[in-house]
Amino acid sequence: MSEPSAGATLSRLMTWLSPAFPVGSFTYSHGLEWAVEDGTVTTAAALTAWLSDILRHGAGRSDAILMASAFRFASEGGAEELAEVAELAYALQPSKERRLESGAQGRAFATAIADTWGAPSLIGLVSRMAPNPVAYPVAVAVTAADHRLPLADTVEAYLTAFAANLVSAAVRAVPLGQTEGQRTIRDLAPVVSAVAADAMTASLDDIGSASLRADVASMAHETQYTRLFRS
Repeated sequence: MSEPSAGATLSRLMTWLSPAFPVGSFTYSHGLEWAVEDGTVTTAAALTAWLSDILRHGAGRSDAILMASAFRFASEGGAEELAEVAELAYALQPSKERRLESGAQGRAFATAIADTWGAPSLIGLVSRMAPNPVAYPVAVAVTAADHRLPLADTVEAYLTAFAANLVSAAVRAVPLGQTEGQRTIRDLAPVVSAVAADAMTASLDDIGSASLRADVASMAHETQYTRLFRS
């Protein structure tokens, strides 16, 4: 597969990470819904702080590092190493709902890609990982590698979409106005860029999480009485 132009790269990333791409991202809040009910996140400022911590110290950072490793192994034909990254990504989920969030989106993404754009390495990895799904960030990274997209752009686009989806959840759950939601996405942009840049030089040994309250939120959400979201 030839290397796409800058315009084609942007088009593919915008398409694959768009809310219109059928992965069901709008049904997940990453535990945010519980944080809203708990009173931790009730303003735009609190939301920005919550998401900034997740990006810098939680799933955002871990996903970025996993993506970078998966991308490189897929590009180099390291099937064994790629499978190990996929297993690690799925095993790292800290709760039942977060496991569903990453696994179900990864499965849906892989299915949609196989039926439309194609990605041989991803299709092979899905077969190898069965019956477990390929975690969402790994599925995106392997597809980008198959299409020879730039790694840095792919990771930054993924994190931007991740943050935007959680902002959208907060707009509905807090609730926040659309303008406040857009300001939050704007304010998180430098954080997204920094986390993506750090992932370019990190290794799997650098993965770790310190966003314990977000992890607890995802566990508490399982027993929340009234829920709009699946996580």
